[in-house]
Amino acid sequence: MPRTIDQTELKNNLLFRGMTDEERAQCLALLSAAEREYEKGEVIFSAGSTTRYMGIVLSGSVTVEMTDLLGGCTILSKVGKGGIFAETFALLSDTVMPVDAVASEDSRILFLCASALRQGFVPRDAASLKLLSNLLQISLHKNLLLSSRSFHTAPKSIRGKVLAYLNSVSLQKHADAFEIPFDRQQLADYLNVDRTALSKELGKMQKDGIIRFHRSRFELSEPAPRLS
Repeated sequence: MPRTIDQTELKNNLLFRGMTDEERAQCLALLSAAEREYEKGEVIFSAGSTTRYMGIVLSGSVTVEMTDLLGGCTILSKVGKGGIFAETFALLSDTVMPVDAVASEDSRILFLCASALRQGFVPRDAASLKLLSNLLQISLHKNLLLSSRSFHTAPKSIRGKVLAYLNSVSLQKHADAFEIPFDRQQLADYLNVDRTALSKELGKMQKDGIIRFHRSRFELSEPAPRLS
């Protein structure tokens, strides 16, 4: 039997922003909400497949990644608690997914079937209007985040890539010290560089007084030099 959806976990979720409990329940019914648990490393959506479902991370996290023919992995994004993924492919159900969505730790995912929101759907109540408005805002924000990766990976040097990424996180968090959502291997995959080379460069950057770091916590020690 499907697990009963705990609405308290969704009250602050961006997809249901501005909704009453009744409106949220109405949307969950419209989208045939269902919850499932995944173990670390388990594939949620596979490249080459299509889907009618988008997911909300209730706990844990999900990486969206691309694997090439030689087995090399590039991480495009990491979706943490409360984040939404696969909504574009769910709405464009005939579009083949070019990426995998993988549980990067033990995770609980709430699946929402987007069939009701496809072409021809006309919102006739406040709940549906809020749902579509929120979904549009989420999609626009995610498009900005995904496009920002091109700026992070554009510099030719590893140092340049690292600084581009860390500067971006610093601006988003309005702080010089912050946590990043990636471990070392995930950061290497995201920046599309070798992990060993990345670790060596981080050590050099710390020695040069540009950054300080411990595991996934970083601090920018001075304004970053010109990226190259």
